[in-house]
Amino acid sequence: MKKDPLETLLKHYVDDFVAQNKSARTIADGLRVIGIGFWPIVDHLTLRTLHVDERAKEFLKFKYVYDSKLGILEYNNWFAKVYRKPGYPPLFIDQAYEGSKGKGSLIPDWVKAFGDKTLHHVAIRVEEIEQAVFYLEKQGVKFAGEIVGEKGSDLRQIFTDPEMKKGKAFSVVELTERHRGYTGFSPPQANRLMESTRVSY
Repeated sequence: MKKDPLETLLKHYVDDFVAQNKSARTIADGLRVIGIGFWPIVDHLTLRTLHVDERAKEFLKFKYVYDSKLGILEYNNWFAKVYRKPGYPPLFIDQAYEGSKGKGSLIPDWVKAFGDKTLHHVAIRVEEIEQAVFYLEKQGVKFAGEIVGEKGSDLRQIFTDPEMKKGKAFSVVELTERHRGYTGFSPPQANRLMESTRVSY
């Protein structure tokens, strides 16, 4: 059977992420035992960059398209665009604003340390986020901050504690609980998630 080049590319990114993130490995190992694997539960992939439009080009050639209905997701000092292709995980690509508007954003220093060819985080879809946190904590996984999103709301999320690399916060796993067919992203929640992994050095 002929391999799908886009799936191969995305799985390469995910496999590299899992290899470098202990929390992701814990989840992947558990799923492997029952034959599911990590890939089928991926909700979305997040890349950090200094130039969203340039970074997206790698995926546009595989027919990913900018989600113009969702539009630019704007935050205090950073913004993101979402790209989609049916049957594949959405891509959430973010960058700091240029100039003084981007002051204080975590993104430029992260990109300087790690580049923009690796995933910042992989979000995995869970049925009930409190239960997922409970069981993963039993496996030694630690979480940053609190669950964002009210119980019963369309979208609830939490990040694991950051995996540290070069003395800096490198990558996190996101648990995502969705309801009522909601496929979007919530700017206030995303900003709270971003800040939950701010580490003082």
